[in-house]
Amino acid sequence: MRSATLWVVLLPGLPVITLTPLAWADVPLPAPAPAPAAGAPVPAVGRGWPVGLRPPVLRGWEPPATAYGPGHRGVDLAAPAGSPVRAVAPGRVLFAGRVAGRGVVSVELAGTDLRTTYEPVRASVRKGEEVGPGDVVGTVEPAGSHCGTATCVHWGLLRGAAYLDPLSLLPPWLLGRGPSRLLPVPAS
Repeated sequence: MRSATLWVVLLPGLPVITLTPLAWADVPLPAPAPAPAAGAPVPAVGRGWPVGLRPPVLRGWEPPATAYGPGHRGVDLAAPAGSPVRAVAPGRVLFAGRVAGRGVVSVELAGTDLRTTYEPVRASVRKGEEVGPGDVVGTVEPAGSHCGTATCVHWGLLRGAAYLDPLSLLPPWLLGRGPSRLLPVPAS
């Protein structure tokens, strides 16, 4: 049940005005949405980097201590303006447009509860479009980067409202971690 609040408005030279809110007792509150499982493992569904073959990470993921606290909610990958930006895994475009003057593309990853974001990107895809791993979703914009004098792509990963490390989408061998494995070539 919500508590009632009494509002008193004081204006110089005028009588006191009292405003009372509506009675909230009979208004049912919606059930809270379940919190996303931020601690659940992230499947390594990525098939490649969003830009380049193995771009330098200019700034890594730094999770904030609180929801609105300081941190870095993604990774910044060095990329020259005009470079193609690729989907790291198959999915469906949730958003392709401008936010606060920057081009943003967001892709819901197939078979997961995850979505990736890329910015600043001039989109070459539309909302609802299906993309495959490695498909170009846009190009790096020359302006709008928060990487100072360098141009970069800010790559983010979310599960619900929880930010996660996008590098966790990539298999260890793409990150230069772990041994290389040779697989047999099938006979033709």
